[in-house]
Amino acid sequence: DHCPELFRKKLCIDPNTFDFILDQITDHPIFMNNSPNKQLPVALQLVIFLNHAGHYGNAITPEDVRQWAGVSIGSVINCTHCIMIALLDQHEKFIYFPHVNAIKMEKARVYVEERTCVAWCNGVFAVDGLAMKLMLKPSIYGKTFYDRKCNYSLNCQ
Repeated sequence: DHCPELFRKKLCIDPNTFDFILDQITDHPIFMNNSPNKQLPVALQLVIFLNHAGHYGNAITPEDVRQWAGVSIGSVINCTHCIMIALLDQHEKFIYFPHVNAIKMEKARVYVEERTCVAWCNGVFAVDGLAMKLMLKPSIYGKTFYDRKCNYSLNCQ
């Protein structure tokens, strides 16, 4: 409530969106058990998952999340698995693909065509930050595709 910018920085999500997702998954059976060992609260499991999923590379190992959240590495892994199961079961609520002829799709096409590459105007999906390795060095501007991991790759944005 007091530092939404810090919340967004650590979890890569708006607090209102967090609350919405939490409401949608809280009653999922994955969070129920008959064990005398209680699970972590669903909100904390979601926080751990979002912190883990919202960062990449060497910056966010399970050990880093463990230290940040004050839980064991096993708890980080279990929380990640439980939240993924709950989210995937809600697939139809969280992931929506507009129909090819929908007005939203047409607006997206126009936006892409105006602001990026005309050849991409019929694209639907976008990925943020994924590096796709190339088999060979591109013949045009090849050096610009050489990344910090000593690969030739395209960074999807």
